[in-house]
Formats: sequence, C-alpha cells, structure tokens
Amino acid sequence: MHHASDHVKADFRSDTLTQPTDEMFKIMQQASRGDDVYGEDDCVRSLEAHVAKLAGHEAGLFCASGTMTNQLAFRASLLVPPASILCDSRSHVFRHEAGGLAAHSHLTVYPVKPVSNQGHHLTVQDLEQEFVDSEFVVDDGDVHMAPTRMISLENTLDGTVMPLQDVQAIAAFAREKGVLLHLDGARIWNAVVAQGCELAEYTRLFDSASLCLSKGIGAPIGSVLVGNKALIQKARHFRKMFGGGWRQAGGLAAAAEWCIEHVWPTMTQTHALAKDLAEGLEQELPGATVYTAVETNMVFLDVNGSGIQLSELSRHLKTKGIEIGNRAAPDSQTQVRLVLHWQITRAHVDEFLEVVQGLAAQAKRTGPQIKSDQPRKRVYGSR
Repeated sequence: MHHASDHVKADFRSDTLTQPTDEMFKIMQQASRGDDVYGEDDCVRSLEAHVAKLAGHEAGLFCASGTMTNQLAFRASLLVPPASILCDSRSHVFRHEAGGLAAHSHLTVYPVKPVSNQGHHLTVQDLEQEFVDSEFVVDDGDVHMAPTRMISLENTLDGTVMPLQDVQAIAAFAREKGVLLHLDGARIWNAVVAQGCELAEYTRLFDSASLCLSKGIGAPIGSVLVGNKALIQKARHFRKMFGGGWRQAGGLAAAAEWCIEHVWPTMTQTHALAKDLAEGLEQELPGATVYTAVETNMVFLDVNGSGIQLSELSRHLKTKGIEIGNRAAPDSQTQVRLVLHWQITRAHVDEFLEVVQGLAAQAKRTGPQIKSDQPRKRVYGSR
C-alpha cells in the first residue's frame, strides 16, 4: 500500500508530522481494548497515571489534542464568570484555539506582551502590568472589568524556553494573588531536556498542565491533562460534554507510552541537530539570518538578502524528498520555521545543507538579490 507521504524522507514543517513506526503498530496491536468512557481501558489508565506521576500531579486525563486539554483545564478550573486570564500575546491558547477561551469558558483574555527581557518570555513584571485584582471588582464594586482568575504560560514558545527560575517566580506571584496557574506544555518535554531538569520540577508548579504527546514525543495522537483528582474528574465530565470521550483508545495510549520511553531520551540529539542546521545555514547562505536563538528543536530562517527565494529553496528541497513550510508568518515572503524531530537524521540535515550550498553558489554567479527592509515576523504560537 502506498501513502501520500511515502515520497517524503524528511519533513521539517512541524514535529506533529512524525510517522508511526512498525514497532508502534505492533505495540498497538497488543494493547488493551476496553472502553475508556466506562473507565475500563488498562492502557489508557496506565498512561494517565504514568504521565501524572512524571509531572508530579495526582491524576491525568488522556485526550485527543493539546487544544482539548488546554480548554478542559480552563473550563474545569473556572466555572463562574466574570473571570479573565493572562497569557503571552503570542500564545497558542490566545491565537490558535478558535476562540475557545471565550466560547467554552466565557473568559476575557488579557494578552500580555513580554517586554522585560527583550521579548523572550513573560516575567512577573510583565504580568503585573495587566493583572486585574479581584478586590477592585468585588470589594470596590467596580463592575467594568473581569478579575484575573488564572495565568496561562506556554513552554516552549516558538522553540524558546522559559527558564525554571522565572516560572518559579510567576508561580509565587500567582499564589500571592490567589489565582490559578496553567501550563500549555505542548513542548514541555523539549523544555525540560534543554534545561536539564526533571519534568515535575516544572509541572508541579502549576495547578493544571497540558502535556502534548504528538509533537516532540512523536506519538500518533493525544495529550494528557494533569492536575488534582477533583480537577480531572470535572475535566472528564466536560470532555464528554465537548464530544471528546474515547472508546477503544488503548492502542493510542500504548503508542504514546512507547514514545515516552524511546523517543523522549533522543531529544538531546534532536536539539543538537537543530543547532547544527542553524550554523550550517548561516555558513552556507551568506546574507541569510537565523533570527531567533536555537534553544530546542526550531530554527527560524530569513533568506532575505541571500540571493535565493524561499519558494525556490522549497522546490529544490522537495526534489530530494525534504519538505519545509511555506513561511513563518502569513505576510512574510522570506522567513520560514524549520522544526526538527526524532525522525530527522544527520543525513537529512547534511542533504538539506547540500541543497542550500548549491543554490548559494548559483545565486553568487547570477548576482545578489536586493535586500528588503521588511521587519521580521514571528510565527506566534503556530503548531
């Protein structure tokens, strides 16, 4: 049987595009076949307990996606309006979850732009600027604003890591203010590898955390929401309400367990390959810029001034079975996000750089391209 992706050797568009392996399918065939809505699937219950333990929380809930685990956390945590949430202005929960915060949980969102450290990540100082204290709404009777009830952080965000000490400071701030703290941990697995710490050191600081399994971890599908038992029981109720109840999901849970055991330990190599790719691109493509620090598995490249077009690079790479995204921002013609994962090898990176080297030599013969003054755009939470 042939599949649409058979011609693709290496896909740099996203780490969501990894392919299930034969070994995963063998594990899935051996998985339990109970009904998860009835709480009768052993593999699902084992995965939920395992991830919760890794994250330092009481319980877990296996769901179809990170968007669902994020939205369930908000809905199960904040049941009564008026309420508002603070989050990074670039975050996925604000920009890329189809307005779910307002639709599902009736939440007002105050997006916060990180400014205190050159826009790298949010700090307490950034959050203080937008925090709406409940005393102004409840005690003083000012009904014009929705009090802050939760802070949501994303780690990693655009491949960059929020340092543990800043998360600890924000957690202390949240406790002082009496508000909840949620983690969109779509790539938290990458973050803890980059920081060299245990997963629970990060995640136990949060009241709830969404841990995606289908990105860096490489599972075919799924995300686990962790928190205390009461929160997870509420989230299980809302998962059913939202139409997200699993039936025979044991095979998917078994594949995720396999990936936690076998893929997660390889992330250090993936991060190293990302740095090597970034260095190679700047070396082989004079005029191009890697415009965001490579801290985990993402490389943001701007080919402006290099003498080649992004579409040209994409076309030549495709002839070698290598896929890249069209652009890093909707209105950019020169920037691209490259995402590495466990199925990208050293040989793939070398072949990528060989194509770049050939195009750079060709551009040198035909003359440099006029460089644009267009400001660089970030991908802003796109998965």
